[in-house]
Amino acid sequence: MVGAAWTIARKDLKQRLRDRSAYIIGIVAPLGLALVFGFVLNPLSGYEFDATYAVADLDGGPVSRIFVDNVLTNAEGIEVVEVASVAEAEALVDTEVTPLGGADDTNTADAAIIFPVGFSDDVQSERPVTIRVIGNQGSETDAGIAVALVEGYASELTSVRVAVATVENLVGGEVDRLATGVEVLQTPNPVTLRDDTASTKQLDGVTFYAAGMAIFFLFFTVQSGITGLLEERRTGTLARLLSSPITRASVLAGKMLSSFVVGLVSMVVLFVATTFAVDADWGPPIGVGLLILAAIVAALGIVSLLAGFARSAEQAAATGSMVGMVLGFLGGTFFDVSQAGGILATLRFATPHGWFMQGLADLRSDDLGVIVVPVLAMVAFGVVTGAIGLARLRKGLLP
Repeated sequence: MVGAAWTIARKDLKQRLRDRSAYIIGIVAPLGLALVFGFVLNPLSGYEFDATYAVADLDGGPVSRIFVDNVLTNAEGIEVVEVASVAEAEALVDTEVTPLGGADDTNTADAAIIFPVGFSDDVQSERPVTIRVIGNQGSETDAGIAVALVEGYASELTSVRVAVATVENLVGGEVDRLATGVEVLQTPNPVTLRDDTASTKQLDGVTFYAAGMAIFFLFFTVQSGITGLLEERRTGTLARLLSSPITRASVLAGKMLSSFVVGLVSMVVLFVATTFAVDADWGPPIGVGLLILAAIVAALGIVSLLAGFARSAEQAAATGSMVGMVLGFLGGTFFDVSQAGGILATLRFATPHGWFMQGLADLRSDDLGVIVVPVLAMVAFGVVTGAIGLARLRKGLLP
């Protein structure tokens, strides 16, 4: 039985190698769409913050220097250019930059931050004080971040003023406001918040669409072997094949094996190509491999079920395409339905696609144990539907 099944599978695989549509459906289409969705609909997926801020510290006091030396200098992705005057800062911000970067922008700042003369003394004496932020019109996002940083520092200074006033009330006399305020500003926060949610439970844009298109087209890729069985029954070649010493089980096993190999090659090629070409991060290879194998089993089972109730290869292909599209949309291969909430987020688990995407998202934690449930769910899809479909196909192999 094994030898006969492998012979049939090898024959089908040779036919698929000569079929250009197999390459289009299995590799070209999903890879192309993954690139389109990943970079057009999600252009910020690989964005790295990089900004240049000109600082005119006309005060030179300790309060302004804390902002320059501690806040700006220690911030990731920010380059600080210190200038001696307001005119120099304005000149850097006003340098014209074309949208495509065609102009020479080596001396351009995304924003200018200006501390006035006497800033530290004014903060100490509680007189009104202003920090100017001048944004470059060609760098609205980076300029907005500069404003946010200054607003955050101004808010912190207000908190320091309250803290210093509290100290004065407690000691019942005047204190060195400047020294006390600087000490408060330089005191590390006792509590630090770290958010690991996005890095452990959510796929980045490029990876999301790469995996989504791979599992979506998998259901179309594995159809050929099963629908080919129905086509051979129609043309009579199946009857001649069964007239030889080959069992029905061998024929079914050979068709399933060829579809499995085609699906596996398609998924592995997409995994490797998107990993090296566009830096998609699928996760640990062992975990990804288990999810891929389970997804192929699920796809084969559902395709077999549909083919088992179809009267012709055309009907099986049409039904399979329709069901594959519905399952793909419900499973969240085109958009992350887990963020939608409600019934839509729940319905995704009624599809192998949803379990596959959830398994990859959970795998971001680098814990292989989290994919046990998604793998078992997809295998269950394949075993249950496949058992019914293969029973129907085996019964109807001969017209």
